[in-house]
Amino acid sequence: MKGYGEKTVAIRINNITLGLDDDIDDLEKRICKKLNILNEHINEVIIIKRSLDARKKNDIKISYSVDVICDNEKKILSRIHDKDIRLEEIKEVESIKQGTQELKSRPVVIGFGPAGIFAALTLARHGYKPIVYERGEDVEQRTKSVEKFWNTGELNLESNVQFGEGGAGTFSDGKLTTRIKDHRCTFVLEELINAGAPSEIKYESKAHVGTDLLKGVVKNIREEIIRLGGEVNFSSKLEKISYENGKLSRIIVNGQEMSCEALVLAIGHSSRDTYEMLHREQVSMDAKAFAIGVRIEHPQELINISQYGDNHKHPKLHAADYRLTYQCERLKRGIYSFCMCPGGIVVAAASEDGRLVSNGMSYHARDLENANSALVVTVSPEDFEGNSPLRGMEFQRYYESLAFKLGGGNYKAPVQLVGDFMKDRISTKLGRVTPSYTAGYEFKELKKCLPEYVIEALKEGIINFDKKIKGYAMDDAVLIGIETRTSAPVRINRNATLESVNVCGLYPTGEGAGFAGGIISAAVDGIKVAEHIIEKFDLPE
Repeated sequence: MKGYGEKTVAIRINNITLGLDDDIDDLEKRICKKLNILNEHINEVIIIKRSLDARKKNDIKISYSVDVICDNEKKILSRIHDKDIRLEEIKEVESIKQGTQELKSRPVVIGFGPAGIFAALTLARHGYKPIVYERGEDVEQRTKSVEKFWNTGELNLESNVQFGEGGAGTFSDGKLTTRIKDHRCTFVLEELINAGAPSEIKYESKAHVGTDLLKGVVKNIREEIIRLGGEVNFSSKLEKISYENGKLSRIIVNGQEMSCEALVLAIGHSSRDTYEMLHREQVSMDAKAFAIGVRIEHPQELINISQYGDNHKHPKLHAADYRLTYQCERLKRGIYSFCMCPGGIVVAAASEDGRLVSNGMSYHARDLENANSALVVTVSPEDFEGNSPLRGMEFQRYYESLAFKLGGGNYKAPVQLVGDFMKDRISTKLGRVTPSYTAGYEFKELKKCLPEYVIEALKEGIINFDKKIKGYAMDDAVLIGIETRTSAPVRINRNATLESVNVCGLYPTGEGAGFAGGIISAAVDGIKVAEHIIEKFDLPE
């Protein structure tokens, strides 16, 4: 593990706290006091986690978990009885054993979001020289296409907020939080840091990169893959797969047919035409649950005051975030905040003509005046018409089309103030919050572009959330329609070797396959798929 040298153990100390006005140098003093040693006995202190404890708003603390490298760790611990202190073994990650099955052609990666990027990087690091095909543009050209769309309403169907280098996460907050416990998470963070992400992402409990920095990071990883012998192609769309006797044999990209025995399918959650192609080819998949709703915007200062109290202007405190959940028993649905973007903006995120989608984005500084978050309600296959595995996707399309028409076309968003939304009336003027949505907006009633049960659940959720964050239900908070791309509407079924259950050699991965929910979990899933390919196949000739 990087930073530990030759040591195989460290002393892990949890819950060391500093006040907001304490200096970081005080951390080592607290460590020495905890361990009853002098600081010259410490060789190194490695911060494992840093988080904010704001439960007492008049006494906010910064909490640390650290690994302490010193001599005689066991002897030091023998005289300490503290549940927050233990011996931590530094485990070596086992190397991947290379397979023996012949691989006649180089492995192919479809999609260059987090799953595709880290699948390709892992394959490249082991000498497999993957070929990547991404339907969108490289991050520089993609940024120009996205900004043109925001300014003019002219949508590039192949390169937009959903498609292109870096995936949908490139135009978001770049959140790196995850609930999964996997040693590969550390590898992902280290690679992001090596590519230019801030070093604190490795230990911040709510780490983020920000879309401005993330663009450079993904470009640097792309260049590393190429340096290692990989190949990355943009504006290159997978059009068809072919398989014989349950084994993948050929693919078509941009009209060109080629042999393929190992295909990493990292398409993201919005590649609807690819889902349709896979369905035509009878690749096994099922409809799955996701969530839909709106974006909500508040003054960032309101969220700061609610979370930090009188300390809200302290220089060590960044823009506050929140995570809210509520279960509506009457409707048997969950309502929750999702992809909360402190000091950010709401962006037009459509990927199909005549369908409107909103999303949230923050720059690294998170210093803009509004806080925004998705406010969404769970929906399940039982809510969708028909029995096709793509019925959830068609459900999304239906409501996105309603939202597009309601906004008046040209991707303007329907907007309603919270006070008016709660009373079922159209808004006529703004209050303290100016919508940040990048393509413009029109005052409309959001109940005209969302299911009735979603509207009713949102109202109940807003009332509940106001009890947790004072002012959440303020009359002039803004609701922006609509948020539909919280996760994939399908799951592409796979087996224990992470291959499609009915197409050997096809490896569905990441958010688009229904197996991840964020940058880190998607990246980890991509790494796992690459490892299975390495363990199965010998190096291609």
